[in-house]
Amino acid sequence: MEKKYFAPSELIINEDGSAFHLHLKPEQVADKVILVGDPGRVETVASFFENRECEADNREFKSITGTYQGKRITVLSTGIGCDNIDIVMNELDVLVNVDFNTRQEKDETRSLEIVRIGTCGGLQPHTPIGTFLCSEKSIGFDGLLNFYAGRDEVCDLGFELAFVRHMGWEGNLCQPHPYVINSDAELMERIAQDDMVRGVTIAAGGFYGPQGRALRIPLADEHQNAKIESFRHGKYCITNYEMESSAVAGLARLLGHKATTVCMVIANRYAKEMNTEYKNSIEVLIQKVLDRI
Repeated sequence: MEKKYFAPSELIINEDGSAFHLHLKPEQVADKVILVGDPGRVETVASFFENRECEADNREFKSITGTYQGKRITVLSTGIGCDNIDIVMNELDVLVNVDFNTRQEKDETRSLEIVRIGTCGGLQPHTPIGTFLCSEKSIGFDGLLNFYAGRDEVCDLGFELAFVRHMGWEGNLCQPHPYVINSDAELMERIAQDDMVRGVTIAAGGFYGPQGRALRIPLADEHQNAKIESFRHGKYCITNYEMESSAVAGLARLLGHKATTVCMVIANRYAKEMNTEYKNSIEVLIQKVLDRI
């Protein structure tokens, strides 16, 4: 069978042989990858490394590859939102699974282990500020996965239908159609162990309206958060809001990688509480992930 060829307009490679946005070269990507939103948090994660092999920096995409307790790890910042995750996941995949010289898929593919570390807003009484939460399922409000073939085969369609019916969203109200995706079960259990809450995470397409925050513009669905908090599907309730987990899990599943997201709750929307001084506490979560990845 003829190998797929990726034209220069589709797979964009810089003159130095690096991926267009990430500025990483194929040999610089470790099998274990930690994603963070904030470029400043890359240095925080890398401060735990015994040594550093290489660094790259372009726009919001900063990366350091190094070693922690004998494990080669790449830490990479993504910026905010699922649109950036689309760039990060696709470029990480081609860096390990496409020959940059021939622009063709490799005969043997590599599967990466990818853990996103971030912050989130809790939506239930059992997710107070300070909780470490691992996303078992993610609900994508961003619509990203709907642009890719195979989304129905990897998504939880029954959960999707139950959620949309519960929310009562029709026409263009709070659309595009949400998708529901599972994290990799083995990776999630290894990372979460017995000291993290397992939850269902909404990846919102924005920080304000899409997460039910109304400042000067009223919400299209003023009861959005109350309905989300009351939703139940079997044993599941929705535990938290963030902005990237669904794209990480969904693209990983379509591309053959293993991924999950872990967050520290810094706001509880249910209790109307917020902690802006969380940066020291998240280092505990970072070390747990480094130990377990």
